[in-house]
Amino acid sequence: MSINLRTVYAFAREMYPKLSTEYIQYGTAGFRGKAEFLDSVMFRMGVLATLRSRFRGGAVIGVMITASHNPEPDNGVKLVDPKGEMLDASWESIATDLVNVSDQDLEQHVAKIIKDNSIDITSSSHVFVGMDNRYHSPRLLKAVADGVIALKGNVREFGIVTTPMLHFFVVAANTKETYGKPTEEGYYEKLIKAFELLRNGQLENGNYKNNVVFDGANGVGARKMLQFIKRMNKSLNISVINQGIGPGKINDECGADYVKVLQRPPISMPVVEPFTRCVSVDGDADRVVYFFTNEKGEFQLLDGDRIATLVAGYLMDLVTRSEIDLRLGLVQTAYANGASTDYIVNELKFPVSCVPTGVKHLHHKALEYDIGVYFEANGHGTIVFSDHAKATIATASETKASAKTLLLLIDLINETVGDAISDMLLVETILNHKGWDVKDWISTYNDLPNRQLKIKVQDRNVIETTNAERVCVKPEGLQTEIENVVSNYKRGRAFVRPSGTEDIVRVYAEAATKEDTENLAYEVGVLVQRLAGGVGPELTKPGSAHL
Repeated sequence: MSINLRTVYAFAREMYPKLSTEYIQYGTAGFRGKAEFLDSVMFRMGVLATLRSRFRGGAVIGVMITASHNPEPDNGVKLVDPKGEMLDASWESIATDLVNVSDQDLEQHVAKIIKDNSIDITSSSHVFVGMDNRYHSPRLLKAVADGVIALKGNVREFGIVTTPMLHFFVVAANTKETYGKPTEEGYYEKLIKAFELLRNGQLENGNYKNNVVFDGANGVGARKMLQFIKRMNKSLNISVINQGIGPGKINDECGADYVKVLQRPPISMPVVEPFTRCVSVDGDADRVVYFFTNEKGEFQLLDGDRIATLVAGYLMDLVTRSEIDLRLGLVQTAYANGASTDYIVNELKFPVSCVPTGVKHLHHKALEYDIGVYFEANGHGTIVFSDHAKATIATASETKASAKTLLLLIDLINETVGDAISDMLLVETILNHKGWDVKDWISTYNDLPNRQLKIKVQDRNVIETTNAERVCVKPEGLQTEIENVVSNYKRGRAFVRPSGTEDIVRVYAEAATKEDTENLAYEVGVLVQRLAGGVGPELTKPGSAHL
Protein backbone atom coordinates (compact mmCIF):
# COMPACT_ATOMS: atom_id res chain seq x y z
CA MET A 1 0.00 0.00 0.00
CA SER A 2 1.46 3.32 -1.08
CA ILE A 3 0.49 6.46 0.83
CA ASN A 4 1.30 9.96 -0.34
CA LEU A 5 1.27 12.38 2.60
CA ARG A 6 0.64 15.15 0.10
CA THR A 7 -2.97 13.96 0.13
CA VAL A 8 -3.27 15.06 3.77
CA TYR A 9 -2.22 18.59 2.85
CA ALA A 10 -4.53 18.62 -0.18
CA PHE A 11 -7.56 17.65 1.92
CA ALA A 12 -6.66 20.30 4.50
CA ARG A 13 -6.11 23.07 1.97
CA GLU A 14 -9.18 22.39 -0.19
CA MET A 15 -11.76 21.16 2.32
CA TYR A 16 -10.60 21.68 5.91
CA PRO A 17 -8.40 24.78 6.13
CA LYS A 18 -7.38 25.95 9.58
CA LEU A 19 -9.56 29.02 10.24
CA SER A 20 -8.55 29.87 13.79
CA THR A 21 -5.16 30.90 15.11
CA GLU A 22 -6.23 30.38 18.72
CA TYR A 23 -4.10 27.77 20.48
CA ILE A 24 -6.16 24.83 21.75
CA GLN A 25 -5.10 21.96 23.99
CA TYR A 26 -6.20 18.32 24.23
CA GLY A 27 -7.54 17.63 27.71
CA THR A 28 -9.53 14.96 29.52
CA ALA A 29 -12.51 15.88 27.36
CA GLY A 30 -10.45 16.12 24.16
CA PHE A 31 -11.00 19.29 22.13
CA ARG A 32 -14.08 21.47 22.55
CA GLY A 33 -15.19 24.79 21.11
CA LYS A 34 -17.58 26.53 18.77
CA ALA A 35 -18.55 24.12 16.00
CA GLU A 36 -17.72 26.50 13.14
CA PHE A 37 -14.01 26.38 14.04
CA LEU A 38 -13.68 22.61 14.44
CA ASP A 39 -13.63 21.25 10.86
CA SER A 40 -9.84 21.30 10.62
CA VAL A 41 -9.56 19.82 14.12
CA MET A 42 -11.86 16.93 13.19
CA PHE A 43 -9.99 16.20 9.95
CA ARG A 44 -6.67 16.11 11.80
CA MET A 45 -8.10 13.86 14.53
CA GLY A 46 -9.12 11.43 11.78
CA VAL A 47 -5.51 11.47 10.65
CA LEU A 48 -4.26 11.00 14.21
CA ALA A 49 -6.68 8.13 14.96
CA THR A 50 -5.41 6.31 11.87
CA LEU A 51 -1.80 6.77 12.97
CA ARG A 52 -2.69 5.66 16.52
CA SER A 53 -4.36 2.52 15.18
CA ARG A 54 -1.25 1.62 13.15
CA PHE A 55 0.92 2.39 16.19
CA ARG A 56 -1.21 -0.07 18.19
CA GLY A 57 -0.81 -2.84 15.62
CA GLY A 58 -4.07 -2.24 13.76
CA ALA A 59 -6.32 -2.19 16.87
CA VAL A 60 -9.57 -0.24 16.59
CA ILE A 61 -9.39 3.38 17.77
CA GLY A 62 -12.58 5.32 18.45
CA VAL A 63 -13.38 8.93 17.64
CA MET A 64 -16.41 10.46 19.36
CA ILE A 65 -17.85 13.77 18.17
CA THR A 66 -19.61 15.47 21.06
CA ALA A 67 -19.46 18.44 23.39
CA SER A 68 -21.12 16.42 26.17
CA HIS A 69 -22.91 18.79 28.59
CA ASN A 70 -21.90 21.96 26.70
CA PRO A 71 -24.50 24.20 24.95
CA GLU A 72 -25.76 23.34 21.46
CA PRO A 73 -23.45 25.72 19.47
CA ASP A 74 -20.41 23.86 20.81
CA ASN A 75 -18.97 20.58 19.66
CA GLY A 76 -15.90 18.54 20.40
CA VAL A 77 -13.93 15.38 19.75
CA LYS A 78 -12.18 12.79 21.88
CA LEU A 79 -10.25 9.66 20.97
CA VAL A 80 -10.83 6.24 22.52
CA ASP A 81 -7.92 3.82 22.95
CA PRO A 82 -8.21 0.05 22.30
CA LYS A 83 -9.31 -0.95 25.83
CA GLY A 84 -11.96 1.76 25.90
CA GLU A 85 -9.87 4.14 27.96
CA MET A 86 -9.13 7.77 27.17
CA LEU A 87 -6.32 8.54 24.73
CA ASP A 88 -2.95 7.72 26.31
CA ALA A 89 -1.50 10.79 28.01
CA SER A 90 1.70 10.56 25.95
CA TRP A 91 -0.37 11.16 22.80
CA GLU A 92 -2.31 14.14 24.17
CA SER A 93 0.63 16.43 23.36
CA ILE A 94 0.89 14.86 19.89
CA ALA A 95 -2.80 15.65 19.33
CA THR A 96 -2.32 19.21 20.60
CA ASP A 97 0.66 19.87 18.31
CA LEU A 98 -1.13 18.38 15.31
CA VAL A 99 -4.22 20.59 15.53
CA ASN A 100 -2.20 23.77 16.10
CA VAL A 101 0.29 23.38 13.23
CA SER A 102 -0.35 25.47 10.08
CA ASP A 103 -1.79 23.93 6.93
CA GLN A 104 1.51 24.57 5.14
CA ASP A 105 3.45 22.59 7.76
CA LEU A 106 0.86 19.81 8.16
CA GLU A 107 2.39 17.30 5.72
CA GLN A 108 5.84 17.65 7.25
CA HIS A 109 4.40 17.41 10.78
CA VAL A 110 2.53 14.17 10.03
CA ALA A 111 5.75 12.73 8.61
CA LYS A 112 7.51 13.65 11.87
CA ILE A 113 4.83 11.85 13.96
CA ILE A 114 5.30 8.75 11.81
CA LYS A 115 9.08 8.87 12.17
CA ASP A 116 9.18 9.70 15.90
CA ASN A 117 6.84 6.83 16.75
CA SER A 118 8.22 4.29 14.25
CA ILE A 119 4.80 3.81 12.65
CA ASP A 120 4.49 1.41 9.71
CA ILE A 121 2.41 3.62 7.45
CA THR A 122 1.61 0.69 5.15
CA SER A 123 0.02 -1.46 7.88
CA SER A 124 -3.72 -1.81 8.41
CA SER A 125 -5.71 0.59 10.58
CA HIS A 126 -9.29 0.70 11.88
CA VAL A 127 -11.21 3.69 13.18
CA PHE A 128 -14.77 3.74 14.60
CA VAL A 129 -16.56 7.11 14.54
CA GLY A 130 -19.72 8.14 16.39
CA MET A 131 -21.49 11.44 17.00
CA ASP A 132 -24.13 13.06 19.17
CA ASN A 133 -27.28 14.64 17.72
CA ARG A 134 -26.12 18.26 17.35
CA TYR A 135 -27.04 19.65 13.93
CA HIS A 136 -23.37 20.21 13.00
CA SER A 137 -22.19 16.73 14.02
CA PRO A 138 -22.76 15.06 10.58
CA ARG A 139 -20.52 17.65 8.91
CA LEU A 140 -17.81 17.10 11.49
CA LEU A 141 -18.11 13.31 11.23
CA LYS A 142 -17.38 13.57 7.51
CA ALA A 143 -14.25 15.57 8.32
CA VAL A 144 -13.01 12.81 10.65
CA ALA A 145 -13.78 10.15 8.03
CA ASP A 146 -11.88 12.13 5.39
CA GLY A 147 -8.88 12.28 7.73
CA VAL A 148 -8.90 8.48 7.91
CA ILE A 149 -9.37 8.15 4.16
CA ALA A 150 -6.48 10.56 3.46
CA LEU A 151 -4.14 7.95 5.00
CA LYS A 152 -6.00 5.02 3.38
CA GLY A 153 -7.33 3.78 6.70
CA ASN A 154 -10.52 1.79 7.32
CA VAL A 155 -13.33 3.81 8.84
CA ARG A 156 -16.66 2.58 10.23
CA GLU A 157 -19.32 5.20 10.87
CA PHE A 158 -21.88 4.44 13.59
CA GLY A 159 -23.88 7.63 13.19
CA ILE A 160 -25.72 8.94 16.25
CA VAL A 161 -24.68 7.03 19.38
CA THR A 162 -23.91 7.83 23.01
CA THR A 163 -20.27 8.25 24.01
CA PRO A 164 -20.40 5.07 26.18
CA MET A 165 -21.80 3.12 23.23
CA LEU A 166 -18.79 4.03 21.09
CA HIS A 167 -16.44 2.97 23.91
CA PHE A 168 -18.39 -0.31 24.08
CA PHE A 169 -18.03 -0.89 20.31
CA VAL A 170 -14.26 -0.27 20.42
CA VAL A 171 -13.68 -2.74 23.27
CA ALA A 172 -16.02 -5.35 21.78
CA ALA A 173 -14.18 -5.23 18.44
CA ASN A 174 -10.73 -5.36 20.04
CA THR A 175 -11.62 -8.32 22.28
CA LYS A 176 -12.99 -10.36 19.36
CA GLU A 177 -16.52 -9.92 20.76
CA THR A 178 -15.82 -11.53 24.15
CA TYR A 179 -16.99 -8.25 25.72
CA GLY A 180 -20.02 -8.04 23.43
CA LYS A 181 -21.01 -7.50 19.82
CA PRO A 182 -19.69 -4.21 18.39
CA THR A 183 -23.12 -3.11 17.18
CA GLU A 184 -25.95 -1.02 18.56
CA GLU A 185 -28.12 -4.12 18.89
CA GLY A 186 -25.26 -5.91 20.65
CA TYR A 187 -25.11 -3.10 23.21
CA TYR A 188 -28.86 -3.21 23.90
CA GLU A 189 -28.87 -7.00 24.03
CA LYS A 190 -26.07 -7.31 26.61
CA LEU A 191 -27.44 -4.71 29.04
CA ILE A 192 -31.11 -5.66 28.78
CA LYS A 193 -30.44 -9.38 29.17
CA ALA A 194 -28.41 -8.82 32.36
CA PHE A 195 -30.95 -6.32 33.74
CA GLU A 196 -33.95 -8.59 33.21
CA LEU A 197 -32.16 -11.63 34.66
CA LEU A 198 -31.27 -9.55 37.73
CA ARG A 199 -34.89 -8.38 38.00
CA ASN A 200 -36.06 -12.00 37.76
CA GLY A 201 -39.66 -10.95 37.20
CA GLN A 202 -39.76 -8.92 40.44
CA LEU A 203 -40.85 -5.49 39.22
CA GLU A 204 -41.67 -4.05 42.66
CA ASN A 205 -40.33 -4.89 46.10
CA GLY A 206 -40.95 -3.25 49.47
CA ASN A 207 -40.85 0.54 49.02
CA TYR A 208 -39.48 0.24 45.48
CA LYS A 209 -41.98 1.18 42.76
CA ASN A 210 -41.42 0.35 39.09
CA ASN A 211 -41.63 3.90 37.78
CA VAL A 212 -38.94 6.38 36.60
CA VAL A 213 -38.99 9.77 34.84
CA PHE A 214 -36.00 10.09 32.49
CA ASP A 215 -34.69 13.54 31.43
CA GLY A 216 -32.78 12.93 28.18
CA ALA A 217 -31.33 16.49 27.98
CA ASN A 218 -32.64 16.73 24.38
CA GLY A 219 -29.60 14.64 23.53
CA VAL A 220 -28.71 11.24 22.17
CA GLY A 221 -29.46 9.57 25.52
CA ALA A 222 -33.17 10.26 25.03
CA ARG A 223 -33.14 8.57 21.62
CA LYS A 224 -31.36 5.50 22.92
CA MET A 225 -33.56 5.22 26.00
CA LEU A 226 -36.58 5.08 23.71
CA GLN A 227 -34.88 2.20 21.90
CA PHE A 228 -34.28 0.46 25.23
CA ILE A 229 -37.94 0.81 26.15
CA LYS A 230 -38.99 -0.90 22.89
CA ARG A 231 -36.79 -3.89 23.73
CA MET A 232 -37.23 -4.15 27.52
CA ASN A 233 -40.43 -6.17 27.77
CA LYS A 234 -41.89 -3.68 30.30
CA SER A 235 -39.33 -4.67 32.95
CA LEU A 236 -38.97 -0.96 33.84
CA ASN A 237 -41.67 1.67 33.39
CA ILE A 238 -39.85 4.76 32.03
CA SER A 239 -41.33 8.12 30.99
CA VAL A 240 -38.89 10.05 28.75
CA ILE A 241 -38.92 13.86 28.75
CA ASN A 242 -36.66 16.24 26.80
CA GLN A 243 -36.49 13.84 23.89
CA GLY A 244 -34.91 16.34 21.48
CA ILE A 245 -38.10 16.70 19.49
CA GLY A 246 -39.44 20.21 18.83
CA PRO A 247 -37.90 23.47 20.07
CA GLY A 248 -35.83 22.00 22.93
CA LYS A 249 -32.07 22.40 22.56
CA ILE A 250 -29.47 19.97 23.86
CA ASN A 251 -28.60 20.63 27.54
CA ASP A 252 -30.69 23.82 27.53
CA GLU A 253 -32.27 24.17 31.01
CA CYS A 254 -32.23 20.39 31.35
CA GLY A 255 -29.84 17.48 31.73
CA ALA A 256 -27.48 16.24 34.45
CA ASP A 257 -25.20 19.30 34.58
CA TYR A 258 -28.12 21.74 34.85
CA VAL A 259 -29.80 19.71 37.60
CA LYS A 260 -26.56 19.16 39.55
CA VAL A 261 -25.16 22.70 39.39
CA LEU A 262 -28.39 24.67 39.82
CA GLN A 263 -30.00 22.18 42.21
CA ARG A 264 -33.37 22.26 40.47
CA PRO A 265 -35.44 20.08 38.12
CA PRO A 266 -35.40 20.65 34.34
CA ILE A 267 -37.58 23.59 33.29
CA SER A 268 -39.86 21.25 31.31
CA MET A 269 -40.34 18.84 34.24
CA PRO A 270 -43.96 17.60 34.40
CA VAL A 271 -45.87 17.51 37.68
CA VAL A 272 -45.18 14.17 39.39
CA GLU A 273 -46.05 12.62 42.72
CA PRO A 274 -43.71 13.43 45.63
CA PHE A 275 -40.78 11.00 45.93
CA THR A 276 -41.03 9.89 42.27
CA ARG A 277 -37.58 8.78 41.08
CA CYS A 278 -36.31 11.15 38.40
CA VAL A 279 -33.13 10.72 36.36
CA SER A 280 -31.18 13.29 34.35
CA VAL A 281 -28.40 12.42 31.90
CA ASP A 282 -26.19 14.81 29.93
CA GLY A 283 -26.03 15.43 26.18
CA ASP A 284 -23.87 12.40 25.33
CA ALA A 285 -25.22 10.19 28.15
CA ASP A 286 -22.06 9.56 30.15
CA ARG A 287 -23.30 11.34 33.31
CA VAL A 288 -26.34 10.57 35.44
CA VAL A 289 -27.88 12.05 38.57
CA TYR A 290 -31.12 11.23 40.39
CA PHE A 291 -33.49 13.72 42.00
CA PHE A 292 -36.97 13.98 43.49
CA THR A 293 -39.23 16.41 45.34
CA ASN A 294 -40.50 15.70 48.84
CA GLU A 295 -44.00 16.22 50.23
CA LYS A 296 -43.20 19.93 50.72
CA GLY A 297 -42.19 20.31 47.08
CA GLU A 298 -38.53 20.72 48.03
CA PHE A 299 -35.89 19.57 45.52
CA GLN A 300 -33.62 16.71 46.64
CA LEU A 301 -30.51 15.62 44.69
CA LEU A 302 -28.90 12.17 44.58
CA ASP A 303 -25.64 12.82 42.71
CA GLY A 304 -22.55 10.80 41.83
CA ASP A 305 -21.48 10.58 45.48
CA ARG A 306 -24.85 9.05 46.39
CA ILE A 307 -24.63 6.58 43.52
CA ALA A 308 -21.09 5.63 44.57
CA THR A 309 -22.11 4.91 48.17
CA LEU A 310 -25.16 2.91 47.06
CA VAL A 311 -23.08 0.79 44.67
CA ALA A 312 -20.13 0.33 47.06
CA GLY A 313 -22.34 -0.88 49.90
CA TYR A 314 -24.17 -3.32 47.64
CA LEU A 315 -20.99 -4.77 46.16
CA MET A 316 -19.40 -5.11 49.59
CA ASP A 317 -22.44 -7.06 50.79
CA LEU A 318 -22.40 -9.42 47.79
CA VAL A 319 -18.66 -10.08 48.08
CA THR A 320 -19.01 -10.79 51.81
CA ARG A 321 -21.92 -13.19 51.27
CA SER A 322 -20.03 -14.89 48.44
CA GLU A 323 -17.17 -15.58 50.88
CA ILE A 324 -14.52 -14.50 48.39
CA ASP A 325 -11.33 -12.54 49.06
CA LEU A 326 -11.12 -9.52 46.76
CA ARG A 327 -9.66 -6.02 47.15
CA LEU A 328 -12.41 -3.43 46.84
CA GLY A 329 -11.85 0.30 46.62
CA LEU A 330 -13.73 3.50 45.86
CA VAL A 331 -12.09 6.44 44.06
CA GLN A 332 -13.24 10.03 44.56
CA THR A 333 -11.98 13.53 43.81
CA ALA A 334 -11.66 16.46 46.22
CA TYR A 335 -15.15 17.57 45.10
CA ALA A 336 -16.78 14.55 46.76
CA ASN A 337 -18.98 15.63 49.66
CA GLY A 338 -17.17 15.04 52.96
CA ALA A 339 -20.24 13.35 54.41
CA SER A 340 -20.14 10.72 51.67
CA THR A 341 -16.48 9.99 52.39
CA ASP A 342 -17.16 9.69 56.12
CA TYR A 343 -20.05 7.30 55.46
CA ILE A 344 -18.00 5.10 53.11
CA VAL A 345 -15.01 4.88 55.46
CA ASN A 346 -16.76 4.70 58.84
CA GLU A 347 -20.04 2.93 58.06
CA LEU A 348 -19.34 0.81 54.98
CA LYS A 349 -15.69 0.20 55.94
CA PHE A 350 -14.85 0.59 52.26
CA PRO A 351 -11.32 1.82 51.29
CA VAL A 352 -11.31 5.26 49.66
CA SER A 353 -8.68 6.90 47.44
CA CYS A 354 -8.67 10.52 46.29
CA VAL A 355 -7.21 11.56 42.92
CA PRO A 356 -7.05 14.79 40.87
CA THR A 357 -10.14 15.88 38.96
CA GLY A 358 -10.58 14.12 35.61
CA VAL A 359 -12.01 10.78 34.56
CA LYS A 360 -8.68 9.37 33.40
CA HIS A 361 -7.24 9.77 36.92
CA LEU A 362 -10.20 8.00 38.53
CA HIS A 363 -10.25 5.18 35.99
CA HIS A 364 -6.53 4.43 36.30
CA LYS A 365 -6.70 4.39 40.10
CA ALA A 366 -9.77 2.11 40.06
CA LEU A 367 -7.81 -0.43 38.00
CA GLU A 368 -5.50 -0.97 41.01
CA TYR A 369 -8.30 -2.83 42.83
CA ASP A 370 -9.98 -6.18 42.10
CA ILE A 371 -13.25 -4.24 42.12
CA GLY A 372 -12.79 -0.50 41.67
CA VAL A 373 -15.73 1.88 42.00
CA TYR A 374 -15.33 5.46 40.80
CA PHE A 375 -17.80 8.31 40.50
CA GLU A 376 -17.37 12.03 40.24
CA ALA A 377 -19.94 14.13 42.06
CA ASN A 378 -21.24 15.22 38.61
CA GLY A 379 -22.52 11.69 37.98
CA HIS A 380 -19.79 10.33 35.73
CA GLY A 381 -18.51 6.95 36.86
CA THR A 382 -18.50 3.17 36.60
CA ILE A 383 -17.11 0.00 38.19
CA VAL A 384 -14.16 -2.00 36.88
CA PHE A 385 -13.40 -5.66 37.62
CA SER A 386 -9.96 -7.24 37.31
CA ASP A 387 -9.51 -10.54 35.47
CA HIS A 388 -8.72 -12.10 38.86
CA ALA A 389 -12.02 -10.80 40.26
CA LYS A 390 -14.01 -12.15 37.32
CA ALA A 391 -12.42 -15.59 37.59
CA THR A 392 -12.90 -15.72 41.37
CA ILE A 393 -16.55 -14.64 41.10
CA ALA A 394 -17.22 -17.16 38.31
CA THR A 395 -15.88 -20.01 40.46
CA ALA A 396 -17.91 -18.91 43.48
CA SER A 397 -21.08 -18.61 41.36
CA GLU A 398 -21.21 -22.39 41.07
CA THR A 399 -22.33 -22.59 44.71
CA LYS A 400 -23.24 -19.05 45.81
CA ALA A 401 -26.33 -17.16 44.60
CA SER A 402 -24.73 -13.86 45.62
CA ALA A 403 -21.79 -14.58 43.29
CA LYS A 404 -24.22 -15.33 40.45
CA THR A 405 -25.69 -11.88 41.06
CA LEU A 406 -22.19 -10.38 40.84
CA LEU A 407 -21.60 -12.10 37.49
CA LEU A 408 -24.80 -10.59 36.08
CA LEU A 409 -23.83 -7.17 37.44
CA ILE A 410 -20.55 -7.37 35.51
CA ASP A 411 -22.55 -7.78 32.30
CA LEU A 412 -24.88 -4.91 33.23
CA ILE A 413 -22.00 -2.51 33.93
CA ASN A 414 -20.21 -0.75 31.06
CA GLU A 415 -16.67 -1.03 32.46
CA THR A 416 -15.12 1.03 29.65
CA VAL A 417 -16.39 4.44 30.79
CA GLY A 418 -19.13 6.18 32.73
CA ASP A 419 -22.41 5.19 31.05
CA ALA A 420 -25.57 7.02 32.18
CA ILE A 421 -27.98 4.35 30.95
CA SER A 422 -25.97 1.41 32.30
CA ASP A 423 -25.49 3.22 35.64
CA MET A 424 -29.22 3.98 35.84
CA LEU A 425 -30.09 0.30 35.28
CA LEU A 426 -27.55 -0.62 37.97
CA VAL A 427 -29.12 1.81 40.48
CA GLU A 428 -32.60 0.51 39.65
CA THR A 429 -31.39 -3.06 40.22
CA ILE A 430 -29.90 -2.24 43.63
CA LEU A 431 -32.91 -0.24 44.83
CA ASN A 432 -35.22 -3.06 43.70
CA HIS A 433 -33.16 -5.73 45.47
CA LYS A 434 -33.06 -3.65 48.66
CA GLY A 435 -36.75 -2.69 48.47
CA TRP A 436 -35.74 0.98 48.76
CA ASP A 437 -37.37 4.16 47.53
CA VAL A 438 -35.58 7.52 47.33
CA LYS A 439 -36.41 8.27 50.99
CA ASP A 440 -34.55 5.15 52.08
CA TRP A 441 -31.64 5.98 49.81
CA ILE A 442 -31.16 9.60 50.86
CA SER A 443 -31.52 8.80 54.56
CA THR A 444 -28.22 6.85 54.69
CA TYR A 445 -26.34 10.08 55.51
CA ASN A 446 -26.80 13.87 55.38
CA ASP A 447 -24.79 15.80 52.81
CA LEU A 448 -22.76 18.71 54.12
CA PRO A 449 -23.75 22.07 52.60
CA ASN A 450 -21.20 23.04 49.94
CA ARG A 451 -20.41 26.04 47.78
CA GLN A 452 -18.27 26.63 44.71
CA LEU A 453 -16.88 29.98 43.54
CA LYS A 454 -14.95 31.09 40.46
CA ILE A 455 -12.29 33.75 41.03
CA LYS A 456 -10.93 35.46 37.92
CA VAL A 457 -7.13 35.92 38.05
CA GLN A 458 -4.47 37.33 35.75
CA ASP A 459 -2.72 33.97 35.39
CA ARG A 460 -4.16 30.69 36.70
CA ASN A 461 -0.65 29.17 36.72
CA VAL A 462 0.22 31.11 39.88
CA ILE A 463 -1.83 28.42 41.67
CA GLU A 464 -0.14 25.03 42.06
CA THR A 465 -1.60 22.13 44.03
CA THR A 466 -0.61 18.71 45.34
CA ASN A 467 -2.23 15.81 47.23
CA ALA A 468 -4.99 15.28 44.63
CA GLU A 469 -5.50 19.07 44.38
CA ARG A 470 -6.44 19.35 48.06
CA VAL A 471 -3.32 21.28 49.12
CA CYS A 472 -2.12 24.54 47.52
CA VAL A 473 1.69 24.82 47.35
CA LYS A 474 1.86 28.09 45.39
CA PRO A 475 1.61 30.98 45.99
CA GLU A 476 3.51 30.53 49.23
CA GLY A 477 1.45 31.11 52.35
CA LEU A 478 -1.98 30.68 50.75
CA GLN A 479 -2.50 27.15 52.08
CA THR A 480 -1.60 28.20 55.63
CA GLU A 481 -4.12 31.02 55.51
CA ILE A 482 -6.80 28.68 54.09
CA GLU A 483 -6.19 26.24 56.95
CA ASN A 484 -6.43 29.07 59.50
CA VAL A 485 -9.80 30.12 58.09
CA VAL A 486 -11.11 26.53 57.86
CA SER A 487 -10.23 25.90 61.52
CA ASN A 488 -12.92 28.39 62.55
CA TYR A 489 -15.76 26.30 61.09
CA LYS A 490 -17.32 23.10 62.37
CA ARG A 491 -16.71 20.30 59.82
CA GLY A 492 -15.07 22.91 57.62
CA ARG A 493 -13.15 21.94 54.47
CA ALA A 494 -11.96 24.08 51.58
CA PHE A 495 -9.53 23.89 48.70
CA VAL A 496 -8.59 25.90 45.63
CA ARG A 497 -7.50 24.68 42.21
CA PRO A 498 -6.79 26.38 38.86
CA SER A 499 -9.12 25.85 35.93
CA GLY A 500 -7.70 23.70 33.16
CA THR A 501 -8.92 25.97 30.37
CA GLU A 502 -9.24 29.59 31.54
CA ASP A 503 -7.69 32.08 33.97
CA ILE A 504 -9.98 31.17 36.82
CA VAL A 505 -9.32 29.69 40.26
CA ARG A 506 -12.07 27.43 41.58
CA VAL A 507 -12.91 27.55 45.27
CA TYR A 508 -14.72 24.68 46.99
CA ALA A 509 -16.02 24.94 50.56
CA GLU A 510 -18.19 22.88 52.85
CA ALA A 511 -19.17 23.17 56.52
CA ALA A 512 -21.79 22.03 59.02
CA THR A 513 -24.36 24.71 58.08
CA LYS A 514 -25.28 26.56 54.92
CA GLU A 515 -24.48 29.91 56.56
CA ASP A 516 -21.03 28.73 57.61
CA THR A 517 -20.41 27.31 54.14
CA GLU A 518 -21.24 30.63 52.45
CA ASN A 519 -18.94 32.50 54.82
CA LEU A 520 -16.11 29.99 54.45
CA ALA A 521 -16.28 30.15 50.65
CA TYR A 522 -16.27 33.95 50.80
CA GLU A 523 -13.25 34.11 53.13
CA VAL A 524 -11.22 31.68 51.00
CA GLY A 525 -12.26 33.57 47.86
CA VAL A 526 -10.96 36.82 49.35
CA LEU A 527 -7.63 35.10 50.13
CA VAL A 528 -7.34 33.97 46.51
CA GLN A 529 -8.08 37.48 45.23
CA ARG A 530 -5.45 38.95 47.54
CA LEU A 531 -2.68 36.36 47.13
CA ALA A 532 -3.21 35.03 43.59
CA GLY A 533 -3.76 38.23 41.64
CA GLY A 534 -7.53 38.39 41.40
CA VAL A 535 -8.79 40.72 38.66
CA GLY A 536 -12.53 40.19 38.92
CA PRO A 537 -15.05 42.25 40.90
CA GLU A 538 -14.88 42.12 44.68
CA LEU A 539 -16.77 39.20 46.17
CA THR A 540 -20.13 39.94 47.71
CA LYS A 541 -20.04 39.27 51.43
CA PRO A 542 -22.74 36.86 52.66
CA GLY A 543 -25.63 38.46 54.51
CA SER A 544 -24.53 37.52 58.01
CA ALA A 545 -20.95 37.36 59.23
CA HIS A 546 -19.53 34.26 60.90
CA LEU A 547 -19.67 34.56 64.66
